[in-house]
Amino acid sequence: MARAKTVEERDGVELTNLDQPLFDGAGATKRDLVDYLDAVRDRILPGLRDRALTVMRVRPGQDPFMQKNLPKYAPEWIETVSVWAEASHREVHYPVCNDRRTLLWYANQRSVEYHPALIPVGATRATHLILDLDPPAGDDFAHVVRAAALVRRALADSGLAGTVKTSGSKGVHIFVPLHEDVEVVDAAAATRALAARAERLDPEVATTAFIKEDREGKVFLDSTRAGGATVVAAYSPRVRPGLPVSFPLDWDELPDVTPADFTVRTALDRLGDADPWHDRMPEPQALPADLLEEGHAIPIARVQAMHEGKRRARARRRNEDAT
Repeated sequence: MARAKTVEERDGVELTNLDQPLFDGAGATKRDLVDYLDAVRDRILPGLRDRALTVMRVRPGQDPFMQKNLPKYAPEWIETVSVWAEASHREVHYPVCNDRRTLLWYANQRSVEYHPALIPVGATRATHLILDLDPPAGDDFAHVVRAAALVRRALADSGLAGTVKTSGSKGVHIFVPLHEDVEVVDAAAATRALAARAERLDPEVATTAFIKEDREGKVFLDSTRAGGATVVAAYSPRVRPGLPVSFPLDWDELPDVTPADFTVRTALDRLGDADPWHDRMPEPQALPADLLEEGHAIPIARVQAMHEGKRRARARRRNEDAT
């Protein structure tokens, strides 16, 4: 005989099987996920509001998977936005998470990670510069902290200020809020220039090399989070052992923490009633002309890596034919 499905309700949303384990290694149940997201709703929702949303879900017995399209069985009150995906030549119907019940519905779907689009629905301008600092495999967080200090210095040298959060994985994300008149192409160029300036401060610590084999054990300063990209929201959990969350920090706190310190079980005690992501975010800023000029002269990393990959493949084939 099948076990009865336990059902609770919040804000008109049915919540089921809350006491099931979330995933192997999470050390948490589905209830822990739902309770955490509900508790931080007023802090996570501003980062999701009016943005196309991609989530990462974990279903029992399956590998985690990214979901863009709103499922056909979703309630009709969930807002959507349709975006043409050039790569797959199809229209994607993204959800927009603007309220508590949408967040609860997604939590009940075992949606662990929340990745909003960088550009709000209907907007044509960038709202932030974003640098994603990614350490090499097996590296410690202290290496990321040193690289983050380089980015902070490059920002200050450029007359800019940003704020930082753990990625919820092994690195950090640095956000710089922008005046509303910044074009997406200019934001992308400025991000490339900032990464290059930080790399020049200490090329033994950080690199802008997009191809992994060229990074030589350095922290990757990823400047490609622009335009149609996404980045995990502040306060979002991650599908990682222990269920860590992407947690806002003061710059001076970085040397004294690790990303694993902040989980769905510990983050709320650390936060209290505060919203450090909002409170520490600088005022929107204009981009210096010299930063834009430098950035527009730097090739787009993905495009450059694609051409370099093709060049190396041709060279390998020539070497194989010669032997």
